[in-house]
Amino acid sequence: MTSNYLPRRVVSLQPSATVILRDLGRLDLLVACTKYCLDVCPEIRARHLTIVADSWTAQSREISQLRPDFVIASVPYQEKALVEILKSGTPFLALAPRKLVDIYSDIGMIARIVDRSRQGAMIVRHMQAEIEAVRRRTKGLVKPRVFCEEWGKPLIASQPWVAELVEAAGGQFVGQPGVQVSLPEVESAMPEVIVAAWCGAGDRVPLRKLIHGRNWQALPAAASHRVCCIRDEYLNTPAPTLLFGLRALAAAIHPDVFPQPPGLRWMDPG
Repeated sequence: MTSNYLPRRVVSLQPSATVILRDLGRLDLLVACTKYCLDVCPEIRARHLTIVADSWTAQSREISQLRPDFVIASVPYQEKALVEILKSGTPFLALAPRKLVDIYSDIGMIARIVDRSRQGAMIVRHMQAEIEAVRRRTKGLVKPRVFCEEWGKPLIASQPWVAELVEAAGGQFVGQPGVQVSLPEVESAMPEVIVAAWCGAGDRVPLRKLIHGRNWQALPAAASHRVCCIRDEYLNTPAPTLLFGLRALAAAIHPDVFPQPPGLRWMDPG
């Protein structure tokens, strides 16, 4: 790809790419996206874009039929889906962020590709400033132990960027982020706050069933009614929408300091 290359027909295979394009003001380039993109970026519904499979289940025929000149894919992947994207013969950008710094880099990369470098830098600076502002407000506060999960069966801890947001929000992330964890491992950590943000579940995680099904009623988080669900896209989409997740985490960890924002739901204490 030459430095003056500017794609005109982009297919987004993950909501993170769609959100970044939106915030860069380049949704005009988008010809197709996933059904999950509609949840994170509802303004694209009016564009009546073609809906395609995501980076986990991508199909080469779907992509090829759209005659795109660029595809953006991101985690999570399956190997066979990557093969399908390659089979389409379309230049593509494969993103695999783990930490916030990777997300900032991905925003900058997409911004350069779509000729919005200045806007990309502004987005990154805004994200950094918002995170730092929350960090300053929680400095000196007691840091409760927080367990965040991105999936329930198997039980998988949230990604490293979520661990960074938890720390910024004044909590102590327990466990190893982004890996499968056992129930005894979580129990031994004695979390004081439990956050469920299951991929693809929106805000519909069954919190009471989760706690009772695992016999976690005696854990500090459950005993003090500090079990909550945060909307999937607020924590699992490596894009500027993470700021919504940050605000939700801050309210979950320090409800006496931060107001409850949209996207945060507590387990019914009844």
